[in-house]
Amino acid sequence: MSVITAEAVPTGGDTGAQLVLASASPRRLALLRQIGLVPDQVHPANIDETPRRDELPRPYAQRLATEKAEHVAGALDCPALVIAADTVVALGRRILPKAEDADTARRCLTLLSGRRHTVFTAVAIRPTAAWKGGRAGNRLVASTVTFSRLTPLQIDALIEAGDWNGKAGGYAIQGHAASFVRFMSGSYTGIVGLPLFETAQMLRGQKGCWLR
Repeated sequence: MSVITAEAVPTGGDTGAQLVLASASPRRLALLRQIGLVPDQVHPANIDETPRRDELPRPYAQRLATEKAEHVAGALDCPALVIAADTVVALGRRILPKAEDADTARRCLTLLSGRRHTVFTAVAIRPTAAWKGGRAGNRLVASTVTFSRLTPLQIDALIEAGDWNGKAGGYAIQGHAASFVRFMSGSYTGIVGLPLFETAQMLRGQKGCWLR
């Protein structure tokens, strides 16, 4: 398991527990920094993210966030609180893939053009076995996004911009695609990758001064 050590700041108060982010996403790290949190460690979970047969978007997001948090918490022998998240873009009951190549991004953007879709982001918090004072928690946020109708040239421009890479549904709402978002409701930070209100509420419910 690869480990990235971030600049540590006091988070768990006198509990002696560390804050661990179970994600390699720079967006999730930046979102935590936005509310004054810098994880002591970053541990990408590296689990199989293949949807199960007939799995729907909402339970899929919840399952992956939980499995990521439990996988990393089970691999650590230090007192720690692990935060994991998973974001799923859904068109009805259909789970759109993470775009790892331009063709996949183009297919996703073509499907989303002029249509409303849902972004599910699940967050899971798990304490390690070495920290008995921690409490497990789960939250899921559903947000709605509607794109304007995209012309082939506009899709070409979004592909060329490149910020679709690795993104669920083939776009980043904080990137070039923002100029085509006609409507949005729900949690903006959830669409980016980590709903900050729900995450902060779970941290405030933990023993120790994790977040004021």
